[in-house]
Amino acid sequence: MNSKKITLKQPTCPWWFLFTFDNPLRKIYQDPEKILKQYLQPGDIAVDIGCGMGYFTLALANLVGDEGQVIAVDLQSEMLSGLQKRAQRVGLAERIKLHQCRQDRIGVPGPADFVLTFWMVHEVHQRREFLEQIFHLLKDGGRLLIAEPYLHVSGKTFQEMVSDLQAIGFSIQENPGIGFSRSILAQKVQEASSWK
Repeated sequence: MNSKKITLKQPTCPWWFLFTFDNPLRKIYQDPEKILKQYLQPGDIAVDIGCGMGYFTLALANLVGDEGQVIAVDLQSEMLSGLQKRAQRVGLAERIKLHQCRQDRIGVPGPADFVLTFWMVHEVHQRREFLEQIFHLLKDGGRLLIAEPYLHVSGKTFQEMVSDLQAIGFSIQENPGIGFSRSILAQKVQEASSWK
């Protein structure tokens, strides 16, 4: 077992600041359903890591349908409480499971069809260990969409993350165009331990 811990850089984005992210104008440049619909189908299990107050979580819940499930993961209980209220208000609470992670562990067992990390990987100290946890969370063929803020994460840092993904065993599929973001879609190839 790897004794390295993944920890979030301090401070993480405060819960009260997320209200500035959830406004109608954001849909102009980051429409959740337009961004995500091509990667999901009804019945999928999706994980939203760093879900905040659920800007993308609610769209994921719509896309996976009644037979699917979204696991919304965040470090801050205030984020999850805000998301729970929003999900109840729009009738999607039954499709969303809330999970408060630890600083060193995502803690979601999987397997998942799809994982989203939107504007949060830059907050993790041990990026490679974090991405390895996501790799093991995904089923073979499962996909990971990472978007990082364009002005906050340099091209060099983003490319280092892409190299980490490839070294772990992800296959790079595309660089989706997402407003104000550097983004990558990666797919988990079959784990070596399951090859017979």
